Amino acid sequence: MSELTHFNASGEAHMVDVGAKEQTRRVAITEGRIRMRPETLAMIMRGGHKKGDVLGIARIAGIMAAKRTAELVPLCHPLSLTHVSIDLTPEPDTDSVHCLARVETRGQTGVEMEALCATQIALLTIYDMCKAVDRFMCMEQIRLLEKAGGKSGHWRLSDGT
Repeated sequence: MSELTHFNASGEAHMVDVGAKEQTRRVAITEGRIRMRPETLAMIMRGGHKKGDVLGIARIAGIMAAKRTAELVPLCHPLSLTHVSIDLTPEPDTDSVHCLARVETRGQTGVEMEALCATQIALLTIYDMCKAVDRFMCMEQIRLLEKAGGKSGHWRLSDGT
């Protein structure tokens, strides 16, 4: 297991110096889901919510969150992102909406935090828009699925590589 990098020799929190790292294409893919009552999911799928297109607004919120991650997570580097995609898929079999976020950049540090932030804020936006009709919603299984780029190379949850 690697050591924690956000602490200096004295044990104080610090921002990691990535200045000497090579610029490479960096990609991170994350997922999560929000479970809800079947009636809430049906309302979202019908487009019958009085606040508007729940999934469309959540998608935009996720994109905005990826771009602002460094403002929310204290030791993250501000990054120039080259691509952000948020796919929100209703899953009637599980009364949930699945979120898949993909974030890319060309830089000296990875975009895992940006992808995780995008996923969480997209799901949180769904919660916010639907809480008046369903306070039982639950966000879960928010995790990194895959990352590529940099010295550590390619990692995938499904095979641990």
